[in-house]
Amino acid sequence: RQIATIGLYNKTANDGDYEIKLVDMGMTPDGQLLNFDNGLSEEIKANVKTASPFLRYSPRRVTLRGSESQTIRIMARGGADLAPGEYRSHFLAVSVPPVEDAASSIENAVNGTTPDGIGVSIKPRFGISIPVIVRIGETTLDVGVREAALLTAQDGSQAVGIILTRSGTRSAFGDIVVTVPGSDEPVAIARGVGIYPEVGERKIILPVNPELEPGTLASGKTMTIRYTDDDFEPGAQLAEHSIIIP
Repeated sequence: RQIATIGLYNKTANDGDYEIKLVDMGMTPDGQLLNFDNGLSEEIKANVKTASPFLRYSPRRVTLRGSESQTIRIMARGGADLAPGEYRSHFLAVSVPPVEDAASSIENAVNGTTPDGIGVSIKPRFGISIPVIVRIGETTLDVGVREAALLTAQDGSQAVGIILTRSGTRSAFGDIVVTVPGSDEPVAIARGVGIYPEVGERKIILPVNPELEPGTLASGKTMTIRYTDDDFEPGAQLAEHSIIIP
């Protein structure tokens, strides 16, 4: 049994109610995270080992005043029969909008009890989700980069396109940094890039730093893409790939 804690902080000046959930999500090849009930393919669902069946958490709903925080406790209670590997679900905290005054409800407007007629009020529900990952036994990971290219849009802006590949039994999470010799500044950076076990490869576009000196990306220069771990072994290099700029 292992216990983790997550700090939930209301950064606004107003009081707020927040609903806490654990949901199952899957990653698509373009990097999107979709709920199981939001159009995710059955093939991707079948490749996700969910952690929600053996996770417990408390509290499930909190009220926070402005600038107030609350600690959420999550416990993993996996049985001895769980196979080695990585299991994942997502912690979701969603704001709960206040209850509308019954006097202004649509029902009352339809029945003629509200003098101003029918009105529609849209209340957005803001939320944040983070993965909760449980690793059991030995896990493996092999990451690579292929089909790297320097892309130029019609407006002249540039980007680095790559395909990040992954195999093994655990996810990868880290930072991608693109460099060229002679430049003190990276060509492009993407932090917190993840690729989960249900995905064998993921297409990624990294915008080029618009403040680079002219000639930094001249033809014939070597451009190097490095993917560095920020999860299992922070700082370790997961993948490296170099190309000659055409």
